[in-house]
Amino acid sequence: DVQLQASGGGLVQAGGSLRLSCAASGFTFDDFAIGWFRQAPGEEREGVSCMSASDSSTYYADSVKGRFTISSDNAKNTVYLHMNSPKPEDTAVYYCAAGSSVLLDLWMLTPEYDHWGQGTQVTVSS
Repeated sequence: DVQLQASGGGLVQAGGSLRLSCAASGFTFDDFAIGWFRQAPGEEREGVSCMSASDSSTYYADSVKGRFTISSDNAKNTVYLHMNSPKPEDTAVYYCAAGSSVLLDLWMLTPEYDHWGQGTQVTVSS
């Protein structure tokens, strides 16, 4: 049974840092792409970052490029999202997702992913 568990959200001041974790179980980590998405109230869910576990290639939304970093610990089947210098506009519920056949040119699209974890709230204060 595929499961994704996102954690690490909370309240952070603008300019601070926060690390989100996505613990995966029930599937072979190396065969999947793991994405981070976020959804603010009244907004659509948007792709933030993605990592292809097979070759560790990474992808970022323009809005977070240079501030957020995605990384993985394959031994722990865990993917992290390091949020550096967050801004108030980064406030959202953050979700992690896994896809076995993600077209990496389309990593930011939700239909590319088969499995979703529950969200973790991130609030950035100004």
